[in-house]
Amino acid sequence: MRIMLSWIISLNKAQKRRVMMALDGVIVPFALTFAFVVFDLPGGLGANLYSYLPVLPYMIAAAVGISVWIGISDIQVSGYEASAVGLTAVYGILLTIASLTFSDIAGLDLPVGLHMTFGVAFFCMAVASRAVILQVVLAVYRNNADCCRVLIYGAGVTGAHLVSALRGHQTIEPVAFVDDNKALQGMTVARLQVYTPVRIAELVKEMQIDRVLLAVPSLSRPKQAQIARKLEKMGLEVQTLPSFSQLIGEKTLVDRLTPVSARNFLGRAEVEHPLGDARSTYAGKVVLISGAGGSIGSELCRQVLDCKPAKIILFELSELGLYQIDMELRNIAEQEEIPVVIMPVLGSVTDSRQVRKLLTVHGVQVVLHAAAYKHVPLVEANPLTGLVNNVFGTQTLAEQAAKAGVERFMLISSDKAVRPANVMGASKRLAEMVVQDLARRTNGGTVFSMVRFGNVLGSSGSVVPLFQEQLSRGGPLTVTDKGVERYFMTVQEAVQLVLQAAGISRGGEVFVLDMGKPVPILQLARQVIESAGYEVRDTDNPDGDIEIEITGLRPGEKMVEELTLSNDIIGTIYPKIFSTREEGLSQIEIASALRGLREAFIASDEDMAREVVRRWVEGFQETISKVEAS
Repeated sequence: MRIMLSWIISLNKAQKRRVMMALDGVIVPFALTFAFVVFDLPGGLGANLYSYLPVLPYMIAAAVGISVWIGISDIQVSGYEASAVGLTAVYGILLTIASLTFSDIAGLDLPVGLHMTFGVAFFCMAVASRAVILQVVLAVYRNNADCCRVLIYGAGVTGAHLVSALRGHQTIEPVAFVDDNKALQGMTVARLQVYTPVRIAELVKEMQIDRVLLAVPSLSRPKQAQIARKLEKMGLEVQTLPSFSQLIGEKTLVDRLTPVSARNFLGRAEVEHPLGDARSTYAGKVVLISGAGGSIGSELCRQVLDCKPAKIILFELSELGLYQIDMELRNIAEQEEIPVVIMPVLGSVTDSRQVRKLLTVHGVQVVLHAAAYKHVPLVEANPLTGLVNNVFGTQTLAEQAAKAGVERFMLISSDKAVRPANVMGASKRLAEMVVQDLARRTNGGTVFSMVRFGNVLGSSGSVVPLFQEQLSRGGPLTVTDKGVERYFMTVQEAVQLVLQAAGISRGGEVFVLDMGKPVPILQLARQVIESAGYEVRDTDNPDGDIEIEITGLRPGEKMVEELTLSNDIIGTIYPKIFSTREEGLSQIEIASALRGLREAFIASDEDMAREVVRRWVEGFQETISKVEAS
């Protein structure tokens, strides 16, 4: 029997259709026999059946023909529901008419009631045979080791419908419900017992449950995520069933599922800064953008492209980042018919030979240097790598730019370079001092400058995408300290100001951007939660959706960042751009600092590298030791 069922399961659609037609043909004589037994006509059962034999082949042919005509044979047993039962009733009526017709033609004097009994018997046998086949096939599947036994979390309407759907599934078997509603606990829903969620661990062991399906769409997504995390800790696979409203795309729910744009958390109106005359700095020029695949670098590429340069060189270490920005720029250039050469270059700013060739062969006129390792905890844990890339990469690119006669060189720096409390900030300050030294030594040559600003909303690794990702998991949102504040700009604002600053540079300036007032990170976390339609869960609101957890300052993190080493800032022709002159190291001191870093790198000595930084970077004081940071 099991071998035969396995054979049936392996059949294709056409073969299964022929099997079902044969089944209906076999049912016909059984239904007729039942009808003759019920009516008990004179002459006995055998004689009456024998008299009907000439009609039987025509009835079997009619059964097969009607089955194909009305499509009964095409209905799979797993999809045999109310509509299919109704179609089978029509099938039985048509066979009743056929039996009556063929009997009259053959001259058989049979009562009409016998033909009607035959039709009813055929209908019942056809429906019953399919139900039996379905249950037997499902039993074979469920006895298989690959069968998945599931527990349904939620015994409401959604859960009941889910069980009905799964009962026709070949490899999934619903075994029980759990529900928080005490009124449902102990009851039977869709022929399954409803238990309290407290017993889940016990049920998993007793019933050999493999998976839990959350059928509670009325709960908020964070609460569903909290339940899912608890179940996953038990080693269970958890899946969530969406509500009907989510499936049809109800607008309010779609809005909740779509992350809110980072710029909505700016705390002020986003300011547009049209490039104006600054466009001439890039129009018709050959522009090299290092770190072109990063958040800031890619936006630099977009806005420089809008200035219609002759050529953009995309210099990037990440293959994926380079591919994405290259494809994006080519699409924009094609759609807007911008006559520009776009050249993607995969490489590192620390490779002096590659950098020299790029600058000289292509006649680069403007360099926008955004390539850097900028994630504070990662650089704190990998100080040598961060220092080499950020300091020696800047030195290599800047020195080769001066030798190649590049017109302008702009370093994209960070507010973390001011009295840094971490290696990343210190590396950016050393990079600034390298550029300041070159600016002093290249009279009338390359115009070197740098721009310093704070956090960019929505950039890779920034706090808003992190909060939104934590929110999607059901929280908590992590804030390092209640008093932490940061300056924020959108990437579009920052890049517009960077391009304007490069255009007005005369050499050696440190430009700082007006970023408004610093924003408390705790306040930002609350905004992210509330913007998604949820409530903050705290002591004042214990029934809220999402908790904010204070984790403590990370390695090298400051409470509040600064933008300048002094308050001596000078306005420019752009109201949001200021410049400041800061004392750097002399040429001899820079050479000594770089020599010390190179020796530390060669020796792979982190302590030596930190000592060099501590000696030469003003205000550098690590907040956490390297051991703790790692």
